[in-house]
Amino acid sequence: MTDKKWIYYFSGKECEGSAKMTPVLGGKGANLAEMANLGLPVPPGFTITTDVCNEYYKDNKCQLPPELRDQVLSYLKKVEEEMGRKFGDPEMPLLVSVRSGAAVSMPGMMDTVLNVGLNEKTREGLIKYSNNPRFVYDAHRRLIQMYADIVMEKAAGIEPKDEFSSIAKILDGIKETLKKEKGKEKDSDLDAEDLKELIVKYKEKVNEVFGKPFPDDPLDQLFGAIAAVFQSWMGKKAISYRAIEKLPDTMGTAVTVQTMVFGNMGPTSGTGVAFTRDPATGENYFYGEWLPNAQGEDVVAGKETPHPLNDGTKTQRNKHLASLEAFAPETYQQLFEIKEKLEKHYKDMLDIEFTIQDKKLFMLQCRVGKRTGPAAVKMAMDMLKEGLIDEKTAVLRVKPSQVVELLLPVLDAKVEKGNKPLAIGLPAGPGCAVGQIVFTSTDAVKAMKASNYFSFQK
Repeated sequence: MTDKKWIYYFSGKECEGSAKMTPVLGGKGANLAEMANLGLPVPPGFTITTDVCNEYYKDNKCQLPPELRDQVLSYLKKVEEEMGRKFGDPEMPLLVSVRSGAAVSMPGMMDTVLNVGLNEKTREGLIKYSNNPRFVYDAHRRLIQMYADIVMEKAAGIEPKDEFSSIAKILDGIKETLKKEKGKEKDSDLDAEDLKELIVKYKEKVNEVFGKPFPDDPLDQLFGAIAAVFQSWMGKKAISYRAIEKLPDTMGTAVTVQTMVFGNMGPTSGTGVAFTRDPATGENYFYGEWLPNAQGEDVVAGKETPHPLNDGTKTQRNKHLASLEAFAPETYQQLFEIKEKLEKHYKDMLDIEFTIQDKKLFMLQCRVGKRTGPAAVKMAMDMLKEGLIDEKTAVLRVKPSQVVELLLPVLDAKVEKGNKPLAIGLPAGPGCAVGQIVFTSTDAVKAMKASNYFSFQK
């Protein structure tokens, strides 16, 4: 056991993995290594292998193997040396993210913890380094909310009766109350003192709910987050997703520990997600969204309308917002060149995540992107014409289920255009449905079991 290599390092200076190691490093770890090998701006880090996930669940132990600790500390030291910062250091602190990554993409099914390593001591060092107290307090309150939800709630074995009674929602409610008291509309309107007050309230509530204080020791935070990501492999959402996609539980997830870069450091920072082609239609244009002065989860949280990536993909809902192309043309051009390089290298449409920290671009993820049936057919044919793939690959790119999706009836575009919509959003699936509106999957299942007067039809 002690001789087994459980961790692989990646950075622009040294990289032990590659895209070929997806079964071992998971999609995220393998693709981060591949981007590092391509010379792209990837923050240094290391990936704990999928073997450790299986070891975690072996004999239903649900605990990290004791031999893992020394390897984690050894690789953490490599990151510290490369970054010139130290994890837990009050003067020059290093913060990390802890992210999941299975061999097959499972978007949104497993957990991530950001800003790991922040406490009252490291917070002061980061304030001195960044000269931006508001950003640091914002990062700290995010850590408390994420960690309490993902790590502490699971460790305590608490099962919220619904998603609104989870600790994350409780803390979110405290934040919303504070915003009302301060007369602030958005999270970004809260100033440093507001956020400092919020941190105190968060910690008090965490202590009340769990009967113990929020962990301030950086190493306790790190190993707690690693264990929680492995736990999320057997979470309800992940199990259901694998059942639908017919994926084996033994595949396991890897865990990537990576140097934090901050999209919430100020007006010249931001974060975003993008596709190298439109995943809904298959059209060959750069498609995505970003938010200034924000961290990753903000883009998909639905609390703010994300900005368009470029002027050519503006929609009715975001046409008034500045695109990244207009706001930071040099950064956009760099990102555009990276997406071109990645698509030619992988020979497929990719889903990418990026962060901009004080005008500097960093790549946090790339993976083969999910797409609709019509998009799959168009992309396969277009890439064949472009010489990216051959005929056999083009045929194999389109799944039987996507062919079925292509044949399903859809709303008549002319009729749709001539009527005023009740709401505007992004399509999540093909066909049409009628029925009672509910707002959570749990409520949908309950309603379906309890009622016979409504049905869903395609």
